[in-house]
Amino acid sequence: MKSLKQLGIFMDHAHAHVIEYHGDHFDCKSVDKHSIQHGDHHSSEHAETRLNTKSKVEQNLFYAKLGEQIKNYDEVLLFGPTEAKVELLHQLRADHHFSHVKIEVKNADKLTENQQHAFVKDYFKK
Repeated sequence: MKSLKQLGIFMDHAHAHVIEYHGDHFDCKSVDKHSIQHGDHHSSEHAETRLNTKSKVEQNLFYAKLGEQIKNYDEVLLFGPTEAKVELLHQLRADHHFSHVKIEVKNADKLTENQQHAFVKDYFKK
């Protein structure tokens, strides 16, 4: 039987801790919204509108970067203290490339790295 590729992502609107679960160990990496490169948007919009647009673009790029990680997995757990996980879920569900991925969202308070690993392990062991 093929083993499932499982991934947990502890996230908020600016940071994500991506945790690949292998049963006996974890492979982890971090994704930071502010480290993602994007082009400048020059226009005649007012400064506030331009700032809002830039923020939305950054958020969409952040979610797209996480989506690139997710599409290679069978099961994904999105968890964390903010609504970012739900926003990401909605974006992924709108894209047919993720129809094969079982994605679940769980609320979690701020957790240490060891607590995040335990959360992922407990979820996938059930």
